[in-house]
Amino acid sequence: MTVSPPPKVQHPLGRFASPVLLLVAMWVVQFADAILPGSFTGFGLRSWDVSGLGGIVLGPLLHANWQHLIGNSVPFLVLGCLVAVEGTRRFWAVTAIVAVVSGIGTWLFNAPGTLTVGASGLVFGYFGYVVMRVFAPGRVAHRILYAVIALIVLALYGATMLAGVFGVAEGISWQGHLFGAIGGGLAALIGRRPRTERGALAA
Repeated sequence: MTVSPPPKVQHPLGRFASPVLLLVAMWVVQFADAILPGSFTGFGLRSWDVSGLGGIVLGPLLHANWQHLIGNSVPFLVLGCLVAVEGTRRFWAVTAIVAVVSGIGTWLFNAPGTLTVGASGLVFGYFGYVVMRVFAPGRVAHRILYAVIALIVLALYGATMLAGVFGVAEGISWQGHLFGAIGGGLAALIGRRPRTERGALAA
């Protein structure tokens, strides 16, 4: 029997580095967009345009203006850190799933030629993940904790999230919000496998 060393435990504060760095990247991009000639928003997601599919990756980093970025920053950081509590890999896996589902849904269901930018899809995705994480497999104690966190998140952001899908103003993509939340829910349900013994190989 061969026993491998236990996995390295990540420092709790280190887990929050990923959402913080991603938010910093958004602010750096916005500063660059403000001082450089031209506009970066053209690199966003343009619906029904194959050449605009790169916006699935770049779109969340871009914002229409400072107000747009500021409005996304606090919920992104709060909800992103709640996802990152489970580790850096989990955070980036959830972010990737949400970005793809939100991007493809927006690309398909928005009017052809519509340009979409902003991190709102990620925000709604993290919200969907935190809420749906309650129903994913896991230890009873963990699921109770997730349920408490989900109730707090629903109390803080539930009304805003519903308004973001069903009561959006003109110029705001409800598609990105809705499919972001769907992507987060999917990430919660498929991202956790039942816990098994790790680190031991028997021969």
